[in-house]
Amino acid sequence: MKFVRFLIVLLVAGGVATAAWYMNRLETDGMIYPGYVEGEYIELSVPVSGTLASLNIMRGQRVEAGAALFSLDKTTAMADVAQAEAGVERTRAELADRKKGARAEELEVRRAEMREAEATLLNAEQELKRQRDLVGSTAFVQAKLDSAKAAYGQARARLAALQQAFDVANLPARQDQLEAAGQVVREAEATLAKANRRVAELAPVAPVGAVVQDTYFLPGAWVPANKPVVTLLPDDKRKLRFFVPEAEIARIKLGQPMAFTCDGCEVGLRASVIYIAPEAEYTPPVIYSADSREKLVFLIEALPMDGVILPVGLPVEVERVQ
Repeated sequence: MKFVRFLIVLLVAGGVATAAWYMNRLETDGMIYPGYVEGEYIELSVPVSGTLASLNIMRGQRVEAGAALFSLDKTTAMADVAQAEAGVERTRAELADRKKGARAEELEVRRAEMREAEATLLNAEQELKRQRDLVGSTAFVQAKLDSAKAAYGQARARLAALQQAFDVANLPARQDQLEAAGQVVREAEATLAKANRRVAELAPVAPVGAVVQDTYFLPGAWVPANKPVVTLLPDDKRKLRFFVPEAEIARIKLGQPMAFTCDGCEVGLRASVIYIAPEAEYTPPVIYSADSREKLVFLIEALPMDGVILPVGLPVEVERVQ
């Protein structure tokens, strides 16, 4: 982190020096704009605290997209995943059980109850018939006939109730109950997805091809939540920064190709303009006048073409392609 702060100070100082250099060269070089290479960094951290279990890279190393960078201890996170997986299995089983209705063993018990009720009804029916046959004889007793009628009615009612219960047991749960059970399943699946995501977050990979700018912890160290562990400088985030005088800014457009040179670089390098500052800035602090307009400059940023990778801080000279 100290290195990054130092680099920022260096770039600011370099910007001031570049601006001064530019003003000195403006009168003699015409369309040549001095500048330098600047980088945009990616700081990788994790959203939770933990012990750094492994560090797979070192400063200055180049990594490709998808390369493993580091990993925090996953013991707790993996336990959360196992618990979430069990929750998903349980809720899915409960939903399936509600869709099937009663189990075969439960249905067999209800069938046995119905067979018993049918036998009771048969006995009650036979007793009622005997009592009715005795009507008008000396053996007839009205109380026994009434009792036989009541027993028969009770047996019929019990058999009907058991038959209805058996039919209901074969049905799945009500629609609202099934929908509620389905919602519980979805909640459990979301919890599992969140747990799996947390495991992935504990072991970040390089999002793009880049160079490892710096690392801040060693394996075994405690890493606070959201604290950068690794800083990357992506290949496509190295850009040219240069300044164009006010009199020439109207000639430069977004996407316009620019030629540039630098010490030790190959010939014929090109860059594409990706940013034009909306406001001008002064080199020295002066007041507006016809003469002072010549000291107004605009910051321009351009992205090197053809996959050219340049070191940050390298001075460059940029020229507008005619």
